[in-house]
Amino acid sequence: MKRVKLSLVLSIILLIILSSVIFASPKSKLDIILERGYILVGTTGDYKPFSYLNPDTGKYEGHDIDAAKKLAKDLGVDVKFVKTTWKTLIDGMVEGKYDVAMCGITRTLSRMKKVGFTDPYIKVGKCPLIRKEDKDRFKTLEDIDQPGVKIGVNPGGTNEKFVKANIKKAEIIIIPKNLSIPEKLAKGEIDVMITDNIEAIIVSKNMPELYAVSPNDPLTKDDFGYMIPRDDLAFQNWMNLWMHQMKEKGEFKKLKTKWIGE
Repeated sequence: MKRVKLSLVLSIILLIILSSVIFASPKSKLDIILERGYILVGTTGDYKPFSYLNPDTGKYEGHDIDAAKKLAKDLGVDVKFVKTTWKTLIDGMVEGKYDVAMCGITRTLSRMKKVGFTDPYIKVGKCPLIRKEDKDRFKTLEDIDQPGVKIGVNPGGTNEKFVKANIKKAEIIIIPKNLSIPEKLAKGEIDVMITDNIEAIIVSKNMPELYAVSPNDPLTKDDFGYMIPRDDLAFQNWMNLWMHQMKEKGEFKKLKTKWIGE
């Protein structure tokens, strides 16, 4: 009888231990970052003015790079940037290669099936970038989507997704390096680049031979947010409060003025 009781007690203890293991909440990224002493920030380095790897200095710069440094400071930790691409951006987050991704990332329902996002910090929309000499030729998306027109786009992001969903007649040319697309456009290797209106505006300012088509009336209405793990409520709450305070204190406005303009 004593053996039966002992076995029953041991079984109950084992069940309690197993239950606590099964139902224990996974450690939040917030705790991991604070214990580690640094935050890992995924960034592409190819998307001005948000994330750019300067070949002369070997350092990242841009709107979201400055934001990442401010994020680390407010967390009380250091920041380490992790190189990624638009094609591997989501997989890198799912695999835990970085804690947050910051490089001008459009929030989409499709992406949020796998990853999470903070609240938005800037509004954007798709915009054609063309040669200035063609501004009377390409006024609408219908003008652009014609046989013989070559559209350059980088792979893996929302630019490629938009082009493939809306372009039926023109030729779509996938160009791996986003930073090389404006140069190919200027040289006449392609006729149009589809990108976000902010990039189109910045590029056309730096390359006067190029022209952003109706950047204030973009083809889509989107916004950028910072990519985070999907199921980490503690980290998401902290990030969203940080975003709110950045807006309330005018920090995002300062970054926009510095990197984008009024």
